[in-house]
Amino acid sequence: MEHEQGSSRLKVGMELKKDYTVTRNETAKHIGSGGVEVLATPMLVNWVENAAYEMAGLCLPDEETTVGVNINLDHMAATPVGMKVRVKVLLKEVDRKKLIYSVEAWDTVQKVAEGTHMRYVVTKTKFMGKVLQKRDQ
Repeated sequence: MEHEQGSSRLKVGMELKKDYTVTRNETAKHIGSGGVEVLATPMLVNWVENAAYEMAGLCLPDEETTVGVNINLDHMAATPVGMKVRVKVLLKEVDRKKLIYSVEAWDTVQKVAEGTHMRYVVTKTKFMGKVLQKRDQ
């Protein structure tokens, strides 16, 4: 089965760290999730998903990708514009197509977030075929 072949290359314990810098475009005030110029929680969620997506992509064949289906993130501290944030995703569980990550984020002073993220391995054409059928209903 294609999915099992691709996901079998993903191993528990794999991790990826990715650095980002907070810009004004990523603040709560700019995107409308709050009224101050600090890293917006929705942007932090995006960074977590991006890091997990990239890590899985390193191990999957071109015809496969992952889709995010769940995120549970505690955003514990604010980060100002101009400060770097390091996101770390650690693959905690591989159950056939299901991938579960533990996630953390740190700015240059403190831990700013922790939680979990779940993704599924999908075949791109099959997945998009199903999605596009919805439009035709």
